[in-house]
Amino acid sequence: MSGPISVKAALASTAPISGMQVQGWVRTRRDSKDFSFIELNDGSCLRSLQIIAKSTLPNYADVQRLQTGASIAVRGDLVASQGKGQAWEVVANEIEIVGPSDDTYPLQKKGHTPEFLREIAHLRPRSNLFGAVFRVRSRLAFAIHQFFQERGFVYVHTPIITGSDCEGAGELFRVTSLDLKQPPRRADGSIDYAQDFFARSTYLTVSGQLEGEAFACALSKIYTFGPTFRAENSNTSRHANEFWMIEPEMAFTNLNGNMDLAEETVKYLIRDIKTNCAEDLGLFSKFVDKELSARLDFVIDRPFQRITYTEAVELLKRSGEKFEFPVAYGANLQSEHERWLTEKHFKCPVTVFNYPQEIKPFYMRLNDDGKTVTAMDVLVPGIGEIVGGSQREERLEVLEENMRRHQMDPADYKWYLDLRRYGTVPHSGFGLGFERMLMFVTGVSNIRDVIPFARTPGSAEF
Repeated sequence: MSGPISVKAALASTAPISGMQVQGWVRTRRDSKDFSFIELNDGSCLRSLQIIAKSTLPNYADVQRLQTGASIAVRGDLVASQGKGQAWEVVANEIEIVGPSDDTYPLQKKGHTPEFLREIAHLRPRSNLFGAVFRVRSRLAFAIHQFFQERGFVYVHTPIITGSDCEGAGELFRVTSLDLKQPPRRADGSIDYAQDFFARSTYLTVSGQLEGEAFACALSKIYTFGPTFRAENSNTSRHANEFWMIEPEMAFTNLNGNMDLAEETVKYLIRDIKTNCAEDLGLFSKFVDKELSARLDFVIDRPFQRITYTEAVELLKRSGEKFEFPVAYGANLQSEHERWLTEKHFKCPVTVFNYPQEIKPFYMRLNDDGKTVTAMDVLVPGIGEIVGGSQREERLEVLEENMRRHQMDPADYKWYLDLRRYGTVPHSGFGLGFERMLMFVTGVSNIRDVIPFARTPGSAEF
């Protein structure tokens, strides 16, 4: 055969192959009387390929010194396995030791805690669990594009450096090229950002939504999928300071159409992962969350429950539960409230809609009651909020009034207001947290364990 083949392809072979090449990293090696068994993994799949190294190999003494973590290239014949648990094994004619390893290699063949593995984030993809997590992450990203492309959405790249705070929460990372020791100052002593690189204050984006709206008002249906940043000092298992978001935006679509799409998206993604990542999901079901498979099936099979924010607050108040955060109308639902609704009360995903305008950003459409806005959050068992969205305010005067109520200067958002001046339309969209979706389909409970190199408060190693 010409080039090397992957372990995945070798294990999936329907017939023996002579003279093939595989390469990867040694998981384990054990010696028998006349040969060594090597377990070889190259990350292409969860399973490893057994290599039989006979004592007649010219470098057999070196092979016997191979330790976990070493990299090798093997030439040999793929033959039906004599042992249990695998269909194929490779009888090696030649083993090249590409990169040796020694007994300081921290990823030994035993159970390691997620906390320890985070300290060796550069090596943890070589473990079974994290290899599986990142293969699923790759497939989930592909499935997201497939879902929207099949439905005629246009993929738009929105800027990562922005001058606007879309959410109005003030949790922004500043982008500057000013000398921090001696920044230019205005007469009143404040820093003069007019002399900065972009001649204004700029930040890492918290959302591509506002720019997405501009494109939806031209191309009808668009989506963004990229990194977003929040300078939020939250050390929880569900928050990271750099994460990925999927944000569709649709012209001529109201809140109901928006909720329909959010539900359809979540179900499609679960189905795709169940179909295409069955082996990796098996690992999660066995070692991470024994309820995972049943929960995913449950979500696929049933419509999501829909309730208003007012109904949600009433249910929580009547629940008799002792919550850490008290339940009150006009307060944001906390994770414990969201999880009570999905896990204890409805026992399925719940879409909560029509929130009080005071607790939501300026761009959400005011309902006819003058008190609530067309916001919606999709809550799922085990995690809480996974999708947040709304119908956007398409009426110019109402939007300007919203901005003033949020202490925003409409002059700073002239381009955004232009969308309401020139051919405005009802439009809606939402943000789906990519990592939270990944946590949901894998059962992994900490966001730090579904991001290759997590960025959380006080932590930017690697």
